[in-house]
Amino acid sequence: MTTVASQEHASLAADLAAAVRGEVDFSPLARALYSADASIYRRAPLGVVHPRDTDDIAAVLEICRTAGVGVTLRGGGTSCGGQALGSGVVVDTSRHLNRVLSVDPEARRAVVQPGTVLATLRAAVAAHGLTFGPDPSTHNRCTLGGMIGNNACGAHSVAWGTTADNVAALDVVTADGRRRTVTADRITTPDGLPDRTLTAALDDVAARHLAPIRTELGRFSRQVSGYPLQHLLPERRNYARSLVGTEGGCAVVTSATLDLVPAPAARALLLVGCADRYAAAEIAHEFLAYHPLTVEGMDTELLGPRVADLPDGGAWLYVEFGGDTPGEAEAAARRAERAFAPHVRSTLVVTDPADRARLWRIREDAAGLATRPPTGDEAWPGWEDAAVPAENLAAYLRDFDAICREEGLRGPVYGHFGEGCLHVRLNTDLTTPDGVARYRRFAEAVCDAVVRHGGVPSGEHGDGQARSELLSRVYSPALLAAFADTKHAWDPDDTLNPGAVVRPRPLDADVRPLAMAEPVRTVLHLAEDRDDFARAVRRCVGVGRCRAHTGAMCPSYQVTRDEKDSTRGRARVLGEMLAGQVVTDGWRSAEVREALELCLSCKACAKECPVGVDMAAYKSEFLHHHYRGRLRPRTHYTLGWLPLWLKPAGLLPGLVNAAALSPLAALLKRAAGIDRRRALPVFASRRRRRAARVDRVPLRRGFTTDRPRAVLWTDSFNPAFSPEVLADGRAVLRDAGWEVLDSPARLCCGLTWTSTGQLGTARAAAARTVRALLPAVRAGAVVVGLEPSCTEQLRRELPRLLGTAEAAEVAGAVRTLAQALAEFTPDWQPPRIGGRVVAQVHCHQNAGSGWQAERALLERAGARVEVPQAACCGLAGDFGFAEGHYEVSMACAEQGLLPAVRAAGEEDTVLTEGFSCRIQVAQAHPQATPVHLATLLRGREVRKGGERGK
Repeated sequence: MTTVASQEHASLAADLAAAVRGEVDFSPLARALYSADASIYRRAPLGVVHPRDTDDIAAVLEICRTAGVGVTLRGGGTSCGGQALGSGVVVDTSRHLNRVLSVDPEARRAVVQPGTVLATLRAAVAAHGLTFGPDPSTHNRCTLGGMIGNNACGAHSVAWGTTADNVAALDVVTADGRRRTVTADRITTPDGLPDRTLTAALDDVAARHLAPIRTELGRFSRQVSGYPLQHLLPERRNYARSLVGTEGGCAVVTSATLDLVPAPAARALLLVGCADRYAAAEIAHEFLAYHPLTVEGMDTELLGPRVADLPDGGAWLYVEFGGDTPGEAEAAARRAERAFAPHVRSTLVVTDPADRARLWRIREDAAGLATRPPTGDEAWPGWEDAAVPAENLAAYLRDFDAICREEGLRGPVYGHFGEGCLHVRLNTDLTTPDGVARYRRFAEAVCDAVVRHGGVPSGEHGDGQARSELLSRVYSPALLAAFADTKHAWDPDDTLNPGAVVRPRPLDADVRPLAMAEPVRTVLHLAEDRDDFARAVRRCVGVGRCRAHTGAMCPSYQVTRDEKDSTRGRARVLGEMLAGQVVTDGWRSAEVREALELCLSCKACAKECPVGVDMAAYKSEFLHHHYRGRLRPRTHYTLGWLPLWLKPAGLLPGLVNAAALSPLAALLKRAAGIDRRRALPVFASRRRRRAARVDRVPLRRGFTTDRPRAVLWTDSFNPAFSPEVLADGRAVLRDAGWEVLDSPARLCCGLTWTSTGQLGTARAAAARTVRALLPAVRAGAVVVGLEPSCTEQLRRELPRLLGTAEAAEVAGAVRTLAQALAEFTPDWQPPRIGGRVVAQVHCHQNAGSGWQAERALLERAGARVEVPQAACCGLAGDFGFAEGHYEVSMACAEQGLLPAVRAAGEEDTVLTEGFSCRIQVAQAHPQATPVHLATLLRGREVRKGGERGK
């Protein structure tokens, strides 16, 4: 596939497309997607190539070198220094070159392609009791090629070293398209002959710059800044390791042979609460005498409310120990605890695997948490990776804080305290020229401070644009010349990643927030972002959690593995829309519309993204502006207005159902914009609807007792298709002692209009709902919803749509059925259910109020509850019905839901509370008829997903 944006670079794109098997994309969308990484910078490339093999990489390098165009390699795009950005051609290895090629458990080695995600390698070798030692917190999305480029380390480097310490050999392509194999002691051509010219050039660099290399490099374990030329010294020569940390500026890695280490069979975590960050920094390195796996540090400024999860303290050390047995690991932790307990504020040894995983999750999310700290400031990377000898960390930290005070800055600190590596996200204002100038002044001052304490600007993330310019303040001119000579030996034409380390770009150029600083007033009330769309989009720094192979975030990305379908990719394109240089049509942008096309509005990002990017809200806002005054897609008029159409259709359900099963259905679906492979839902008969309305008490009657009071929300979907669910919910509440009134059927939460960006209509619907419910809420009633999407819409989106105290008051009274029962009638005993319940949690509830009450209620009823790993069913309201979405919708369902349904036994129950989830299951697996929680709690006898009657 080749996509070209302009005639200016059409010739280059055509040459690349003719030479490579992979995809070549020079479109504005691709340029926008790859304009940023996890740094503060933006540089739009000319285009992007996704190579399929080494031949593709060689061809790209030769063509670009001849054309005088730079090439930048990219894996997961999680680099914090800007080294994954380039104004030439970006080569993304993560799409195709992402396999573990071989594992040799006897030799403890693995061979991987550069786009292989670290977690993929670790999973592949875990069965052999092995692991790859370096483990950045981005382990579930960072690639091995990126780790080699930056010499990444991670939390366990105190035990297993940096990436360079674990590299045995590298297969590379040089900038002229030639292949080489680089091992410790030689560089060879594909036919096995030594490359004497290249070897001699590198040896000459070492010989000519022997003194500065010996005295300035390799002084402590986390000295990552600059090229690692200490590995060219005669007494420790290792050509492969000398390439690790060169940030893709010398050669392109096409495969790597890596050393593996035995993974401890058991682990124990010692949490140490210290008085403050200085106290933690003072003692961190002393734990190394007890041979831990990790010594990590964090403070209260980072964690805010999460402090409750940790023992008493103003800062904490995570000190992990391994062993062959749980007892051995715990004993090691206890030994250290006894030694340090008298000198610290508190200690806690954690051995339970689930508890350890929960606590480590806090540390892994630190980069995102620090970007939106509890203060609500915007915080940024940049000066965020300095390292000093560990015994100097406390002194450096005090100087760092003093400089911050002088400049009026602050930022939570965290990182690898045991090795003197400190991460920080500063609340510096990068949206104004004065703010950028202040950041530069700060970076220069704090760089001088880190040098005074024997350190360097980078301890694992590499230099990139953020820190390369500062190397002249760190190293002698002679050593900088050695870096340049090394670059020239490998890449004489400066084709590879120009501007990183050698001949650096200014650290205050290309600042991304400055390009998207102009406030943009939102229609939705995004209070957390001050109703500023630009500020909301700036939330995405690029840590890439959405690209992880686990979790519920970005269901479509889990299927397509395309950057445009990740939360980060969509945020990038929105950011470029605001910048107006690559994406130039503003709210009318076709590129943004394409990037948002496969967003299911599942809201998982609002929960799982460490910085709280809410792409569902951003999509609604964009669609509102994009289609204002223009014709919309057909589904916006049909499915978007579904609550309105359901009412007349429900008057003649038999006729509507007959039409849906007739040859007329194809025409109806085409006219409505519905995929032809989707069956239309079956309306409930008038008899079923009348039966379900028995004892229905309208809200206008008012409450007459002092019992717990519930307004049962009459959503649009259950009355039309599953009226028994409302009857069951009403019966359960009354059995639990509630007085129940039903909300008027004319009300609507506004969900379908919100998700399609018809915010004016959504606000009108929300205003009617608030006016109708407010008196009952003020009388002490709880609004109980049975359709999770509507329930979460009432809870979260009413305040966003209206921005009033009344909307917030109503939203605060909304509960699910299980939440209401657990909170207000906790002594109510549910009927005995028993057996196994396979429960599909609706994605909106999973991302919002959670499903804890439902699980607890089912377990009290005797059920064994299993929840499929992936959260979204893939139907997601109108998404799975709309033309062009069917394949992605079904593939999303295959991520977790449908395999779980197929695996369910005859006596198991399939539980789905969401209308969309029920439709997806019923259409994909007709043998199963999933049931609602209300039906189970009413005590009906059920089989696998279906009812047998009362």
